[in-house]
Amino acid sequence: MKGNFRWRLLLILFIFVGALIYFFPTLAGEIPTWWPKFFPQDKIHLGLDLQGGMYLDLEVQTNKAVESSVETIKNDLKGHLKKERIFYTYLDRVQEEKIEIVLLNPEVKAKFDDYITDRYPILKETDVQKEGDRIKVLLEMDPRQKESIEKLAVEQALETIRNRVDQKGVREPEITRGKANRILVQLPGVEDPEEIKELIKKMAFLEFKLVDDEYDLRRALAGEIPFGDIILYQRVEDPQTGAVRKVPFLLKEKTLMTGDALKDARVRIDNYNMPYIGLSFTRTGAKLFDQITAANVGKRLAIILDGNVYSAPVIKQRISGGEAVIEGSFSDKEARNLVIALRSQLPAPVQIQEERTVGPSLGQDSINKGIKSIIIGGILVILFMGVYYRWAGAVADMALIMNLVLILGALAALRATLTLPGIAGMVLTVGMAVDANVLIFERIREEMRLGKPPRAGLETGYSKAFLTIMDANVTTLIAAVVLYQFGTGPIKGFAVTLSIGILASLFTAIVATRFVFDYFLSKVRVKRLSI
Repeated sequence: MKGNFRWRLLLILFIFVGALIYFFPTLAGEIPTWWPKFFPQDKIHLGLDLQGGMYLDLEVQTNKAVESSVETIKNDLKGHLKKERIFYTYLDRVQEEKIEIVLLNPEVKAKFDDYITDRYPILKETDVQKEGDRIKVLLEMDPRQKESIEKLAVEQALETIRNRVDQKGVREPEITRGKANRILVQLPGVEDPEEIKELIKKMAFLEFKLVDDEYDLRRALAGEIPFGDIILYQRVEDPQTGAVRKVPFLLKEKTLMTGDALKDARVRIDNYNMPYIGLSFTRTGAKLFDQITAANVGKRLAIILDGNVYSAPVIKQRISGGEAVIEGSFSDKEARNLVIALRSQLPAPVQIQEERTVGPSLGQDSINKGIKSIIIGGILVILFMGVYYRWAGAVADMALIMNLVLILGALAALRATLTLPGIAGMVLTVGMAVDANVLIFERIREEMRLGKPPRAGLETGYSKAFLTIMDANVTTLIAAVVLYQFGTGPIKGFAVTLSIGILASLFTAIVATRFVFDYFLSKVRVKRLSI
């Protein structure tokens, strides 16, 4: 029996002291210098509703990812069909996700079918029309391939947004996938929501195209754009007045290289103390950039980001080092955000469907009200238990305080996030912990009214109440697990706090209070329980 008491006492002390150690940094506010470095240093993480911050519901425009893939295939077809001597009079992307091509005659059509079947099995002919000798064919991507691209676009967007947020140094972000093509973002403590929104939405699709300096730009601006050319603009901001003007560029439509070849992007400072972006390419990208610059010495190469021309330097010589620069009138902040976007390019644009911002003062107000409700509820419960159950009630009160310490210590140890519903979960747990003790005490009272001695009454009371307590707590625990599995944000916070609270309640009601009663009945040898 003596050894049994020792082990039970050590177990209770180990769990309680461990919870206190994890809870101390939160309780102390500022960690004192004497606090050992190997002890926990983290405070309990506060959720968005308590700390303040922003919530975003983002929709990934997956159709744009499909359109981009179709556009790439169209550009590839333009180059490869000529090499294969498959002649056509028209080839372009139509209806956003389809490719229309007009072939020269039926013989060319036969060669074209063989080529598509061999090289592009993901393309299906959805319409074929004969116009004289010409054959017009409408191609569409296989639905399974489209679904795969859309799914991959959401997963890439999720990872990209997570990288961008991490690089901005936001603490404890919660970025999860929602239904279909939605992404849910919670960023506690964000001070500049507009900057975060711009960063998340930035598409950062990088392209390199040749400038068409052989054709008159004024005629192109008047509407006479040569076949295979497009007009894009460079946005130039006057650093003195802030006025923005657009500089037009006539470009070859064909994209020579995209951001897929990008290895790294960094902010650098030039001789005039102005920031610019330094790019380095992957091994494949460096080789491609080498070939591009070697074949186009003397021409201008436009660097385009999200359809905007950032710079169009003249290729003075072959560049084999695998590096390039983006120059522009950047501020330090713009250059830094551009680098973050380039390092993690989005596969498709994202749109904000819902946005909520919680101010820090509102969060602090929620904390104060939550703590106030726990204190008032706790005092009322402690007074009731002490008055109604006397000494046994005081034991239950100690178990209640221990219960709260265990919950808070577990939240800190598990690095879980405390939310406003989480505080509600703690209040609910307090009620459940008291309920368990009331069940036990009432069963003990019943046994003692039958004339049983304290030891026998205690044994029978705990035994009878055990199954009822377990039944109530385990069913609630199952509900909490389901909430955690299918809930999001604050609902998960509630589920975590409730789950921890239930386990703590079972421990304090069944193990801790039982130890105190056993100890006093055995060591102090009281003849009557004050209950």
